Amino acid sequence: MQTIVYYTTGILLLSVGVFIWLERKFPYTRGLPLFRDGFWVDLVWYTLIQSYFLKIFIFDYIILPVDKAGHLSSFHLVTSWPLPVQVLFFLVVHDFYIYWFHRWQHHSKVLWRTHEAHHSNKEIDWLAGTRSHSLEILINQTVEFAPIIFLGANPLVVPIKALLDAVWGMYIHSNIDVRSGKLQYFINGPEMHQWHHANYREVFYANFSTKFAIWDWLFGTAYLPGTKPVVFGLYYDYPKDYFLQHLFALKRINEKELAGKYRLFRAYHASRQKVLRGLRALTRPGFPGKDIEN
Repeated sequence: MQTIVYYTTGILLLSVGVFIWLERKFPYTRGLPLFRDGFWVDLVWYTLIQSYFLKIFIFDYIILPVDKAGHLSSFHLVTSWPLPVQVLFFLVVHDFYIYWFHRWQHHSKVLWRTHEAHHSNKEIDWLAGTRSHSLEILINQTVEFAPIIFLGANPLVVPIKALLDAVWGMYIHSNIDVRSGKLQYFINGPEMHQWHHANYREVFYANFSTKFAIWDWLFGTAYLPGTKPVVFGLYYDYPKDYFLQHLFALKRINEKELAGKYRLFRAYHASRQKVLRGLRALTRPGFPGKDIEN
């Protein structure tokens, strides 16, 4: 098991390098800098810190205790299936669920509060997909991985599927000018998903698919006009701080107003800006693009 984790981690890091290179070589939106607005929040807080702690919480404090209490995995319902069949089964079934849950998030005022963070980036690239409210991740990854454990799947299914999720997530958000032709009717990619993150009314209720675009085409939510969007993100102001982005789901707040009103927050806000200026100084030399403002 430890060996497969080494392999999947290596493939994941290699994929990051490939996507970064492809974005520079064949950009969907030209002029998008590598260290774009929000880069460090997405990388440090969402990708590294949040993902690490949520993985522990979901498996150690939700899935495994429930499995132990109910002895669910002892039924071994899919254990005899070949490993590729198991992976494909959970890939398709979970993707079907994600389509409908994602669609529900866009139609529900309550669920939208847990999903709007994912749409808050004004510039979309390979890393933008990692920005998701912790409650959204908690729900979706529990629904995703619990059946794998409960149905007695091969333990290798978890790291393999996690790798496919991560790479596919980077791909559909990547700033790559992909021309997949008729394949886009079946396999989702940047052509449709970049539109999903665009700040246009006509796509707020469209392009909900993650891996398989066929769900959008089957259920009438596909939008692929043959042109490219030029404006991304939300039409309203959204906090740039990780903690305030979570608080924003409960109460609409303004960072500048908080800094002016509360001394403690003003000190935190100022220290955060110093850290970002330091990171900016390290990443700006020799790289074209605008300054980082998180």
